[in-house]
Amino acid sequence: MSDQPYYETMYILRPDIPEEEVDNHLKKYSEILEKSGTEVLDSQMRGKRRLAYPIAKHKEGIYVQLSHQGDGQQVVVLERAMRLSEDVIRYLTVKQNGPLPTPKSTSKEDDTDKSETTEKEEIKPTQDKNETETKDEKIEGEKK
Repeated sequence: MSDQPYYETMYILRPDIPEEEVDNHLKKYSEILEKSGTEVLDSQMRGKRRLAYPIAKHKEGIYVQLSHQGDGQQVVVLERAMRLSEDVIRYLTVKQNGPLPTPKSTSKEDDTDKSETTEKEEIKPTQDKNETETKDEKIEGEKK
């Protein structure tokens, strides 16, 4: 089984949109793709980020990444819907060749990494306390 081409659409929503409306946009564009017979591989909200330059007087935007696989005809339908929406301030679709993206399955690994970091952080203050006590004992020893 070789690598199959797929499409990745990154679009930026206005920053002043309420969170539930952002979810509506995610569903809306996924449904547009599904209706055109396209498989939606992954849809991720990347969060609010500062823009490199102002777009329509906005300095920030909500980034969303949408991966989909189809014959390419769906891109026209999707981008037309985005162009007509006042909430989408920029969009770009890129054809990718390579392994298909795996939907957000790495969250468990991320949690494991966080817990390891927390444990290391907890050990450090204990070591610092020991060092502090040692310094105090040295000072008391010098006084005697």
